[in-house]
Amino acid sequence: MSRTDVLQYAKPDTVFDRDAEWEALTAFASDPRPGPGLGAVSGRLRQGKTYLLRALTEAAGGFYFGAREAVRSESLRLLGERIAEYAGTPPEGRPRGWEAAVDALLALGDGRPLPVVVDEFPRLVRQSPSLPSVICAAHRRRAAEGGGARPRLLLCGSDLPVMHRLFSGPSPLHGLADLELAVRPLDFRRAARFWGADDPRLAFLVHAVVGGTPAYRRDHVWDDAPGGPDDFDDWVCRTVLDPRRPLHHEAGRLLLEEADHLDRALCHSALAAVALGCSTTGGIAECLDTPLADVSRCLELLHACGLLGAEPDAFRPNVTRLRIAEPLLAFEYAVVRPWRPSAERGDAAARWRRARPFFEAAVAAPHFAQVCRDWAVEFADPATFGGTPATALHGSPLHPADSVPAAEVVVRGPAGERPGALLSVGLARWDEVMDVSHLERLRRLVALLAERGEDTARTRPACYSGAGFTPALRAAEADGDVVLVGLDRLYRGR
Repeated sequence: MSRTDVLQYAKPDTVFDRDAEWEALTAFASDPRPGPGLGAVSGRLRQGKTYLLRALTEAAGGFYFGAREAVRSESLRLLGERIAEYAGTPPEGRPRGWEAAVDALLALGDGRPLPVVVDEFPRLVRQSPSLPSVICAAHRRRAAEGGGARPRLLLCGSDLPVMHRLFSGPSPLHGLADLELAVRPLDFRRAARFWGADDPRLAFLVHAVVGGTPAYRRDHVWDDAPGGPDDFDDWVCRTVLDPRRPLHHEAGRLLLEEADHLDRALCHSALAAVALGCSTTGGIAECLDTPLADVSRCLELLHACGLLGAEPDAFRPNVTRLRIAEPLLAFEYAVVRPWRPSAERGDAAARWRRARPFFEAAVAAPHFAQVCRDWAVEFADPATFGGTPATALHGSPLHPADSVPAAEVVVRGPAGERPGALLSVGLARWDEVMDVSHLERLRRLVALLAERGEDTARTRPACYSGAGFTPALRAAEADGDVVLVGLDRLYRGR
């Protein structure tokens, strides 16, 4: 099937960006092939999945049903009423069971490709664990029978562990999906446009607090965006630090909703430990004086929920480094939680003045390093590093006795299962003007890596700074001795 055979519905102006996601959804929804189609859409809460799917069904005249937290009988009744309303037929009470309900869903369409959306599908599976088997059987039966209906069933959910299980391994739905789409937070550049932050420093600071979650602007701060760089501190006080704003309470709700099956006390303490600098499972277990097995289980589930990132160390691949994947949680556990008992009273501006140094050190600095790693993989021109970056990771000192620092941005090229070619080794400093002493540290690190067997013939030193570079370091850049990346280049350059 060629791309020209597929109708591409126009994306509404109200949907910000999401061009790739919209193209994938409309291609699936309008696929002209006979028989049913099955797709999966997943993503953490607040990323705009429902908004996107409602826009799709409205553009295509499709069917949308949002599952609630309800018992099986109520869910069947609500779905039956929604199908009758869509089809323009009198409601006949709830379907007798999921077999009848799924058959009714797959009969929608009047012979044309039609998106049929069931949102928050994991809620229905929790009530009725046999539902995936029912859908599998109905899908195979409809495909074998042929017929006029061409429903494009989209099963969607924000419970990432459940969505993963439903479409992998021994699940009846494994291998049936024609589309598996993940709706992720906006990257740091798109988030800047979404918040209307033209100044790179302001854009970064906003991203360090709220990340790329679209709902946080529209629903959680009443569309209040900073008016400029000088308004950032006041914006923090009147949004995330103001108990009257939903954003102030969002971190607690996020953990409650995303990790409702976990030991929440251990989750809170583990996230606090990560926010304060613990980056390995063993380090967190030691910090919390908690059995390693309990901590490992908690961290694995937080990772599966999308709240924790876990990447191998660039120089020690057997070491997995953890980071909080949701910036608002990092802000909560590093800045707000230590003062939470007094956070509901007193002067927000005074509290923020006390907390601002902790924000710079524990939130902005590590977030800057992560943004630099993202830039290296997603936006840097291949010529910048002399090759196409495949990974950008944190690199720990090779030995505790080493006199060289960790490297926050270690860029490698593609190489399958083995570590790729070492394209670049870089230092990231959020609030420090970088000079030739930083370049000398990088040169010592590259020499040490070469002594230990790493091929460094093409490795380029790189300095990343949110505060700027000295004239001497700029001169070294002009001579081709170092790659320099500041905020302007992060947000506008390659």
